[in-house]
Amino acid sequence: MPVHLITGSGSGIGAALTSRLYARGDELVLLARDIGRAKELAERFPGVHTVVADLAQPGRISWALSKQQLPERIDSLVHVAGVIDLGAVADLAPSSWESQLAANLVAPAELTRLLLPMLRVSRGQVIFVNSGAGLRAHAGWSAYAASKHGLKALADALRAEEHEHGVRVTSVFPGRTATPMQEKVHRQEGEEYDPTRFVDPESVATTIVTALDLPRDAQITDLAIRPGT
Repeated sequence: MPVHLITGSGSGIGAALTSRLYARGDELVLLARDIGRAKELAERFPGVHTVVADLAQPGRISWALSKQQLPERIDSLVHVAGVIDLGAVADLAPSSWESQLAANLVAPAELTRLLLPMLRVSRGQVIFVNSGAGLRAHAGWSAYAASKHGLKALADALRAEEHEHGVRVTSVFPGRTATPMQEKVHRQEGEEYDPTRFVDPESVATTIVTALDLPRDAQITDLAIRPGT
C-alpha cells in the first residue's frame, strides 16, 4: 500500500481526503500542529501514524521531526493545511502577512525539503492544495493570495528541479469550497454562509486521489476546480 503524509487532516478538504484514503486501506502519516490534535486524529483514524510539527513555525519543523519516528518510505506528500486572514493592504499588520506566508508557503517548502530524500527514492509525488486565489487576487485578499501565488511558484520550480528524480508535482486550485475556512471567510466578508453554494470537499478529494492514482506515464501538473452551478 502507498504511504501518504498529509497536512490539514483535521477538517475540510484534508479530512475528506484522509477519510477516502483511510477507507481504501492506504497507509497514512498525519501531521498535526500539537499533541492534542494528534491524539484526536489517532482516535478518529485508528492505526494511522501521527507526527507533530507546528506549520506556523517553519524554522522548527526540522527539529520537531528529528525527535519523532517517520516511516522508512513515503510515496506522497500532500499539503492541505493553510490559514487565512483577509484585509486591505492599507489595514493588514506585518504579523498577518508573516503568519500567512509562514504557514501557507514557507512551511510547505521546508516540509518538502525535509522529505525529498524519501520522495526521490520512492519516485513519489508532492501535491499542493492551493486556491483560486493562487491564480487571481481580489481586493482584501492580498496577503493570502500572495502566499498562494508563491505556493504555485514553489510547485513549478520543484517540478522542474525534481523531474530527473522522477518526483511528480501537482498543484490543485479549488474555488470556494464548503469548509470551516470558507465559513471564516464569510464572517470576515460580513456575508451569510451557505455551504450548498460551494464545492463539496469530497469533490476536491476526488481530484486529489485522481492525481495520486494516475499511472506513472503521466502527471497532472495544474488542476483548477470551480463550483458546478
